Amino acid sequence: MFDDLTEKLESFFRILRGRGKLTEDNIRESLREVRRILLGADVNFKVVKQFIADVEERAVGAEVLKSITPGQMVIKIIHGRLVELLGGTHTPLDISGEPPVVVMTAGLQGSGKTTFCGKLAKRLQKKGKKPMLVAADIYRPAAIEQLKTLGASLGVEVFSIPGDVLTIGREALKEAARKGCDPLIFDTAGRLHIDEAMMNELAALKAVIKPKEILFVADGMTGQDAVKSAQAFEQRLNLTGIVLTKLDGDARGGAALSIRAVTGKPIKFIGVGEKLDDLEPFYPDRIASRILGKGDIVSLVEKAQEQVDLKQAEKLALKLRQADFTFEDFLDQMQQIKNIGSLGDILKMIPGAGNKIKAAQLDENALQRSEAIILSMTRQERNNPQIINGSRRLRIAKGSGTSVQEVNQLLKQFEQMKKMMKQFSQRGRKSVRGMPF
Repeated sequence: MFDDLTEKLESFFRILRGRGKLTEDNIRESLREVRRILLGADVNFKVVKQFIADVEERAVGAEVLKSITPGQMVIKIIHGRLVELLGGTHTPLDISGEPPVVVMTAGLQGSGKTTFCGKLAKRLQKKGKKPMLVAADIYRPAAIEQLKTLGASLGVEVFSIPGDVLTIGREALKEAARKGCDPLIFDTAGRLHIDEAMMNELAALKAVIKPKEILFVADGMTGQDAVKSAQAFEQRLNLTGIVLTKLDGDARGGAALSIRAVTGKPIKFIGVGEKLDDLEPFYPDRIASRILGKGDIVSLVEKAQEQVDLKQAEKLALKLRQADFTFEDFLDQMQQIKNIGSLGDILKMIPGAGNKIKAAQLDENALQRSEAIILSMTRQERNNPQIINGSRRLRIAKGSGTSVQEVNQLLKQFEQMKKMMKQFSQRGRKSVRGMPF
């Protein structure tokens, strides 16, 4: 997400920081480069024009020109304006009120509405809610089956009956009240393009179910087309928020930077992967920091808290201090890291680490190879790696689809890590004994 935009802005900022003195002329020259970068990222041209004008107005002030680090001041101004452009503050999903509260999705076909409904249901489930999914897309082949499959994987109720959309809406409200489900999440029909029949049906459904939230689900890969579609849906439905999907692909980021400014509606969620956990609440300040290459340590910590078993982590920490950990522990740790995200995504969220990813030539498959090798070991071998002789190494290599050299390398690294932790542990004990309490 935003990789190309981030790379170009970081390159530009390095040049800007290197300038010892800034004048009104070279600030304007610099902002022309920012304009080209944003337009290249498919940001709406009117949004770019206003953005540059606002930054220029603030950047040519005396505070910047007389600053000891004028380049840093301009970057700070760009960051602040970017946060404003993205909405300023986080706008959470509003599901307060008399149950059952209704969340209605809208959008074109293929934007990811059905998958988003499943992701949202899982997110609300984790917060102690009892959501119900409503299959209101009666036109797309297999849409109802897809929703039922998602519901079954989550253990979430899916309401589906034959009939027209309005009947489905009325009966879903009754069923939710009867079963104590809240909120209701409506998966509605889309088309390949905006047409009057679809809009009329959505408007009629809105009148029947009276949704608290109407979320427009936009495919982030479609760029400015997503912005135009959002405008059309806003005019008919009065949206309460935007969801941007598929931002884990090669989206240039233009839709995310334009859609809030053009529609006036907050972005509430972004889809960053295919798994049901890959849904993030949208925080303008955090996204702005990611775009400018500053990382997003807060989101990383939140992800870790959601995915990492704290009790298991405490046990591992004790084993590490005692140099008593095994390949079983190593495997558990790798699987928890995988739940947080890829190594590349994790590093991008660490301030200052993003620039070093390419330089380090990060091998995303390294964890997968290590995991395959460990899984090819018996439980006895994982707990006692010293018994792994030549024939066992050959068997493990064949079972994991790796080479004997790679198995040897992992075993060597593991032993080195144990020795290192033992040394640290011994030094720590000596230091404690030597402290004058």
